[in-house]
Amino acid sequence: SWIVTRSMRPVVAALLPALALAYTPSSFLGQNTNGRAMTRRTAAPSALVMREGPIGVGVIGAGRIGVVHLEALASCPDARPVIISNPTVSKAEAAAKKFNVPNWTGDDMEVINHPDVEAVWICSPSSFHADQIKACAAAGKHVFCEKPIATDLPETIEAINACKIADVKLMTALQRRFDPNFARVREAITNNEIGSPIVAKLCSRDPAPPPFSYVEGSGGIFKDMAVHDLDMSRFLMGEEPEAILAYGACMIDKEIEKLPGAEAYDTASVIIKYPGGKHAFIDVCRQAPYGYDQRAEVLGTKGMIQTDNMYPNTARVYTNSFTGNADMPYDFFMSRYKEAYIRESEAFCKALVNDEPSPCSGEDGLFALIMAIAAEKSAAEGRWVQFSEIPETVVCTDPLNCQIDYARADAEEEGSEDAEGSEKSSNGFFGWGKKKGKDKKIRIRAGCLAAHRLKAT
Repeated sequence: SWIVTRSMRPVVAALLPALALAYTPSSFLGQNTNGRAMTRRTAAPSALVMREGPIGVGVIGAGRIGVVHLEALASCPDARPVIISNPTVSKAEAAAKKFNVPNWTGDDMEVINHPDVEAVWICSPSSFHADQIKACAAAGKHVFCEKPIATDLPETIEAINACKIADVKLMTALQRRFDPNFARVREAITNNEIGSPIVAKLCSRDPAPPPFSYVEGSGGIFKDMAVHDLDMSRFLMGEEPEAILAYGACMIDKEIEKLPGAEAYDTASVIIKYPGGKHAFIDVCRQAPYGYDQRAEVLGTKGMIQTDNMYPNTARVYTNSFTGNADMPYDFFMSRYKEAYIRESEAFCKALVNDEPSPCSGEDGLFALIMAIAAEKSAAEGRWVQFSEIPETVVCTDPLNCQIDYARADAEEEGSEDAEGSEKSSNGFFGWGKKKGKDKKIRIRAGCLAAHRLKAT
């Protein structure tokens, strides 16, 4: 019988109100969209047995992020790079020779099916991630995937389910969690150095806007850029968020104004409501002429902690006209987060060697995507959006076949428009926006992840 999962915090249930995958390492038992019990599905047995010594790793993608991860893996004592792929084979060959990888190919499936590969690092374009994750799961290979897991919510859920059914680990590469600066802020919170968090502030500003060709099809500023800050707010606050208010504008590159949705924004601000009135402020902008601006601050009941930007050196200049750093902050994210990329690869290898949980799970990637989608919805509709609104439109006929119910989504959007104005003022957080009804109690079976719509009790 279906039960309310007590071990999950209430807002986790609110974030994922449709989840219902009763999962064991080799089976699935749940309900279909008609509410009838489904037959048990048995996954193909995995032939993967973790060997003694370093983990055999395959890398998909020899672009700039793939090379960064390959460099990190080459210096990781728990990893042994075996093969790298890239559609342009010459790039794979060049990367392989530079880091002494014995094999290269133009076919990602040769990486996934290589007999010496125990885990796959997916560093390909985002649109390929979900299918490659599913293929890794089918082959019994653990997965390290650059964010996002997929470009939409249904595919993200399918990819996570595929890994759970196959009993392979999935890590979402949200590298800022492994940056020493942000990690130290988290440590100060968990060690109660600053007391209980009250307000978090995060800013992300790029040195220069990307070209139009990049912004078009990127998913917009919330999914492409602010998703790191959204996830970081959740990581630092240590609780599940409840609602979000977002605003976006085009302030820098007027050429992108013609693009749809959040792709037309190069500047955005966000407020996130956490339990007990705690909240986080985020501002992002695609241009900061003074360099790559990445800072965090958390005010607690006993004190405050903040980070500064990273500089190429610590030299400072003192003259009668200037006092300050000799050089500007790093102007490229790979320079700024080089150590974080190394640390996240090392962390996942350690989890594989010691059979520990993934240090940044597939669910963490799913939550980050839900937060980004909610931010875009808030900016478009000019209201507070409860995170529980986002997964409610996802329906799965089985764990690996999910889709958006657009009729339901349209109906909910019309309903929110009809209610606009009548529920503003005192009902909204900070006196603005629409506040939904009482939180629903969601029926979820323990240990789960999938997206069957269940009736609220």
